[in-house]
Amino acid sequence: MGHTAQVSAFVWIAAVSLAAWLWLLLAQGMFWRTDVRLPPRREPRAWPSVCVVVPARDEAEVLPRSLPSLLAQDYPGRAEVFLVDDGSSDGTGELARELAERCGGLPLTVGSPGEPPAGWTGKLWAVRHGIALARAREPEYLLLTDADIAHAPDSLRGLVSAALSGGFDVVSQMARLRVESLWERLVVPAFVYFFAQLYPFRWIGRRGGRTAAAAGGCVLLRTETAVRARIPDAIRHAVIDDVALARAVKKTGGHIWLGLAESVDSVRPYPRLHDLWRMVSRSAYAQLRHNPLLLLGTVAGLALVYLVPPVALIAGLGSGDGALMLLGAGGWLVMTGTYVPMLRYYRQPLWLAPVLPFTAFLYLLMTVGSAVQHYRGRGAAWKGRTYARPDTVPDES
Repeated sequence: MGHTAQVSAFVWIAAVSLAAWLWLLLAQGMFWRTDVRLPPRREPRAWPSVCVVVPARDEAEVLPRSLPSLLAQDYPGRAEVFLVDDGSSDGTGELARELAERCGGLPLTVGSPGEPPAGWTGKLWAVRHGIALARAREPEYLLLTDADIAHAPDSLRGLVSAALSGGFDVVSQMARLRVESLWERLVVPAFVYFFAQLYPFRWIGRRGGRTAAAAGGCVLLRTETAVRARIPDAIRHAVIDDVALARAVKKTGGHIWLGLAESVDSVRPYPRLHDLWRMVSRSAYAQLRHNPLLLLGTVAGLALVYLVPPVALIAGLGSGDGALMLLGAGGWLVMTGTYVPMLRYYRQPLWLAPVLPFTAFLYLLMTVGSAVQHYRGRGAAWKGRTYARPDTVPDES
């Protein structure tokens, strides 16, 4: 009797998992589609001025592959680049000046803001300094881009024309991350897939919609919108600064567009699992607002949605329970099918699609590891800095 009850309970769990996948497939903003690219656009008669702000801390390894692409932008209007050396110890600032002299192109200014005061993350303190330098030129737009991001020659042109054509206050593209090592192939496409599941791109672009997100590697921001939303001061302690920026803009009535990139790529390598683990775990618990209940809910949700289908299928095959087998197979099939478009976008083999439960299990462990590090006092650590919880920093507003 007890064994029958256990089997029956697992059948119900598998049924809930399948129902969750059907809901995600049909009602979560078609998150699985990868056709959200720069919207239709037309080039203006007069091009607005743009200042590019690049926060950089110890980026000498990637700068030779990223900075020249910014300096070489084919932009018809006035544009210049401001690289902010955020206390680097590897000669990032000097290398940037050398690259500008060697490559030519757009004017480059290298600044250094000093150590961030209490309540500021290093990146946002650098962005603040860069925006202050840029605003002296009175630009109509700001392009906030990371030091590891390489842009095709027409990238800035496409971003600006899309913003003008669609009336967007923010146009952000999720840079195509590097996928060369085995671990990158397993983890990186899934990272973007999970992000789109949490923040469906189609919902972000709706006027008046509540969903807000951006991709910090490439954010074109109208200057007057930045002033109105108090960017970056209003989000100065945010570890996940791109989502915080988008929320601040939406709160002031701004219109945001976010989609996948075709001409914006990250050149930063994550060859080992350890490197990817650090990338995800440094902000995973911050995403959950350092809330133990949200952590428990997330772990349970990941297990229900991603782990139950394969376990149910295997258990059904082993026990001969047809209902359990069909429910598990159905959930796994929907999961696999929704992951295929992302693998195609990243030009990866489709055999990785059925392996998604394993990758989700890795993310589950990374999320738990992020919480453990937080409670050990080492959470949200990056490049020698560890950041406090947002509710422990002083309020300067």
